[in-house]
This record gives sequence, structure tokens and C-alpha cells, in this order.
Amino acid sequence: NMQQEGMKPNEVTCISILNACASPEALTMGKLLHAYIADVGQESDVSVGNALISMYGKCENIEDARRMFDKMPFRDKFSWNAMISVYSRHGHGEDAFQLLQQMQQEGSKPTEVIFLSILNAYASPEALPLGKLIHAQICEHGFDSGVVIGTALLNMYGRCGSIEDVNKIFNEMPEQDVVSWTARMAAYAQHGC
Repeated sequence: NMQQEGMKPNEVTCISILNACASPEALTMGKLLHAYIADVGQESDVSVGNALISMYGKCENIEDARRMFDKMPFRDKFSWNAMISVYSRHGHGEDAFQLLQQMQQEGSKPTEVIFLSILNAYASPEALPLGKLIHAQICEHGFDSGVVIGTALLNMYGRCGSIEDVNKIFNEMPEQDVVSWTARMAAYAQHGC
């Protein structure tokens, strides 16, 4: 073992081990590793912090993921995406949207990946108004012309039950691929069209 030989695991080693703890069954081990990381002073490393957020999110521990996010002395685009992804993966669309707003208020610009993550949080008719706000921001930031974002919008509008918006997005896409056609057909099938 590394410690018995007097070697201290570096950030890369800790991140690798955190990735191995990314399931609910491994939460206890992940928390033990987090305690070790804090003891050796690696918790303030942004990459380690991002890995901790992701680990807690994949362990379904949203509260500890947010606690880690809030205590980070510096956040990069990956930090924001990690926390937004945690909220999105667990259906916390409003929290994801609020975090997106906070990110922009703090001067960070959202990336296409962040928008892809947040769109996953909107999967019901009640979520349609927030989904439309996200769509407006996607357009505002110039990410609306790609097939990947277009397909994610098709999925979001389909899950929200807005077939009219599905058709509008699909018809406005500069190109469609098999995945976008499948998303459109899935929306139709889901709503009996």
C-alpha cells in the first residue's frame, strides 16, 4: 500500500479512486476518501473538488455534492457542469436552473455541455416554462444551430408534451441525423401522434 511505503496519493490518484466510488453502494468508501483528501489538504484542488461533486451525485447524495460545491474556493466550468448535472440527473430542474443563473451572475459563461446537462432535468408538462427559458438562453448564447443541442431540445420538448415545439425545432434544424429523427418519433409515440 502506498501509505505504508511513505508515499502520499496525489490528486490524480485520489480522482481515480473517487471515480471508483461513484455508486450508492460505495458511498461510505467515498466519504472515507473525502475525509482523507480533506486531511491531506487536497480538497481545495478544483479537479479533486469536481470529482467529489460527481462522486456524491452518482452516489445519490445531492446534499453533500452541493456542500462540496459551495465550499470550493474556485470553480471552473467543470465545477458548474458537475453540480448542474447532479441536479439534472436527479430531476431537480429548478435547482439546476437557479445554479445556471448563479453561474452567470458570477461572471461565468455557460457552455454547450452545461446546457445539454440541464435540458435533461425537464421531463414533464409542468417543466415546460423553465425548459423554454433554457431554450431562450441556448439561443442567446448561440448554441441553437447544432444537431446535438437540437436533438436535446427535441427530447426535452417531447418529454414536456409540446409536440408543436418538437416540430418547430426539428424543422428549423440545419441538419437532422438518425438520433434527431428518433427523438422526434419518440415524442410522437409518447404522446400518441
